[in-house]
Amino acid sequence: MTWAGWASGPPCPGPPQGPRRAFLGARSPALERLSWSRPLNPARHLLRSARLFPRAPALFHGTKRLLDYAGLAERAARIAGFLRRDLGLSEGERVAIYMNNTPEYLELLQGVWWAGMAVVPVNARLHPRELAFILEDSAAALLLVSQDSDAQSAAIATRARVLQVPGPDHARMLRASPLEPPAYRGPDDLAWLFYTSGTTGRPKGVMQTTRNLAAMTACYFLDVDDISREDATIYAAPFSHGAGMYNLPFILRAARHVVPESGGFDPTELHGLAQWHGRACLFAAPTMVRRLVESMAACGADPGGFKTLVYGGGPMYLEDIKHARYILGNRLVQIYGQGESPMTITCLSREQIASDDHPNWEARLASVGVAQSLVEVRVANESGAALPPGETGEVLVRGDAVMAGYWRNEEATRAALREGWLWTGDLGTLDAEGFLTLKDRSKDLIISGGSNVYPREIEEVLLQHPRVHEVSVVGRRDAQWGEAVVAFVVGTGVSPEELDALCLENIARFKRPKQYRFVQSLPKNNYGKVLKTQLRAELEAELTARAPSHRGT
Repeated sequence: MTWAGWASGPPCPGPPQGPRRAFLGARSPALERLSWSRPLNPARHLLRSARLFPRAPALFHGTKRLLDYAGLAERAARIAGFLRRDLGLSEGERVAIYMNNTPEYLELLQGVWWAGMAVVPVNARLHPRELAFILEDSAAALLLVSQDSDAQSAAIATRARVLQVPGPDHARMLRASPLEPPAYRGPDDLAWLFYTSGTTGRPKGVMQTTRNLAAMTACYFLDVDDISREDATIYAAPFSHGAGMYNLPFILRAARHVVPESGGFDPTELHGLAQWHGRACLFAAPTMVRRLVESMAACGADPGGFKTLVYGGGPMYLEDIKHARYILGNRLVQIYGQGESPMTITCLSREQIASDDHPNWEARLASVGVAQSLVEVRVANESGAALPPGETGEVLVRGDAVMAGYWRNEEATRAALREGWLWTGDLGTLDAEGFLTLKDRSKDLIISGGSNVYPREIEEVLLQHPRVHEVSVVGRRDAQWGEAVVAFVVGTGVSPEELDALCLENIARFKRPKQYRFVQSLPKNNYGKVLKTQLRAELEAELTARAPSHRGT
């Protein structure tokens, strides 16, 4: 069978040049060997779907169909061939991707895995200095970017090779001879190196192995949602985070992948895409869910195009969940995870969210659900002993989804992984039925718009100003962003504009404080430690005092 025989309907674009041979052919001896010898390379999912459903539509840009599964697999194989043969990269090397959401992002992810390498997905909103640190720390051999001169300079400083996508570099990739079959990857091989913001200003690289990603994929089917070929996942949240990781279960079921033309989240566009494609699924931060609900409620839009909205990555308040369910119907699922146990700690299912006749329904809605099927969750005291139901302690998790450790950081790994358990740094309680309710984040993490912001990182930047004497950064509840960054500053003769400029020189724009509050002193305990709980309580009291009347559901 020729390659053209795999197409369905109007031909999908293939590589600009090169042979169009059916390297996915069912009779290929090399591919037959994959049935047992290559089980844990994530690109195996794509190969499997391309062999079983070659004509199934795979990739869309808005409503424009770009590739079927045969075409997507061919592109991934050609990218892999380019990386291995043309660039001379080896299995296990790291390839960083610093791009906004584009259709090419999915091709690149799969191509890097197909080549047997590890992806280093970098938040496209990070400052070039932050990017440079990640490139240096990960020893990335290659940086894939969109048209971004700042990214180029950061890569040059760290000796990483830079290729632009789309453009001539991407065209060269697609002219390369395909690598077949996908490279072998064992269960403990690195697949995804995710950098989490550092509490001391130094981000840590979370090592996620092929085993971790396989466990996450299985948990999606077991706990979150089932998927069919008729489903469509819409990438309204960044590929570099959880939304990108969730490509794997949809690839495995040969479902459709939709990248919005805007490249991001626009409520009107998202609703239109859901209506056009039907059976739309997406992963979203709570702030995105709130904005979508507000937009649909304002115009009385029909939610029928949506199948499943999975939310996580930040606090979702009880009244917001109730209102979202009222507008969207039985389409919501909540997950709780961390980069160290990606998307896989707990899940609050659509059935649990919908069961408003249950006597503990409101308590369940305020929780983050129960442990996912392939992990064990414990609330423990300082020694790691399990606490009785209802008592507050640190949330611990263990299982195949938990990271291998932090990249080249044994000290941090020993602190986070103890006797098989991941110490999350989050505080919570478990009830008698196993529902976990989070109480606080012991690391003072702020989650704004679904992105992690660590106060210490901002504090260190602000303290560079010669007239800033002390500073404490906390999160304030915010209806649009989930949490907003607020800086309490002790200083003389300094303006918010000066501090804004200092932040923009050193850190990503989204980490910049939304408000500066100039104070005479910071509240401290007897040991001189700043009482951030008191600062947060002050902000919360102000919000409560001016809160609008209760919103009905």
